[in-house]
Amino acid sequence: MIHMQPSRNSVALEGDTPQRAESCGLAGLRIILPALLLLCGPVAAATGPERLENYLKGLRSLTSDFRQVTLSSDGGRVVESKGTLYLRRPGKFRWEYESPVKQIIVADGKRVWLHDLELDQVSHQSQRKALGGTPAQLLATAGPVDRHFEVTPWDAGDKRTWVELRPKAKDTQVVRIRIGFIGRRLDTLLMEDSFGQLTRFIFTRTKRNPRLDKDLFRFDTSKVADFLQLD
Repeated sequence: MIHMQPSRNSVALEGDTPQRAESCGLAGLRIILPALLLLCGPVAAATGPERLENYLKGLRSLTSDFRQVTLSSDGGRVVESKGTLYLRRPGKFRWEYESPVKQIIVADGKRVWLHDLELDQVSHQSQRKALGGTPAQLLATAGPVDRHFEVTPWDAGDKRTWVELRPKAKDTQVVRIRIGFIGRRLDTLLMEDSFGQLTRFIFTRTKRNPRLDKDLFRFDTSKVADFLQLD
């Protein structure tokens, strides 16, 4: 489980009253990190689990713009955030939220840092603890997917080939992830948490295995005075 400060990276979609989401800071990683695994690349196998396994092969780095949309458990609240992500496997990533609130999440291989630029505050936690039992383990480890997840096909009765992942860890707030492929293309990623929230991810302008500056995955602690260490 990830315990961090409240995240404010959300805004109501058109037709809803503007408001900030009440997801939990780096706990938001429970939602956004699985998306890092599923951005681009060839998928050739027939079943959902095989497609996911093949999809991860050869993925060393990527960049992508993202849009994240979350629906509350009662279905009455929709929130949205967007920005850019950078990934360098294994275990290093950077999420830059551009709106509605500017925030940066950096994993440097040892710690995960959440920087709220508006408040100039930072929360941080050991990466091993922050990512333990979450889908982010697919990034942080080189082992097989089924080491940390129950992986099964799932049939939604539509044109997609689906795979469902359920964390084996008992203390994670992620209930399930469902990933849908259309042919060789990733089409949909849905995640449900223990609060009943459902989140969907949309990615654009994705580049697979680009060369990335290593400084993207370093957090400069000298520029921030207000820190909260959670372990």
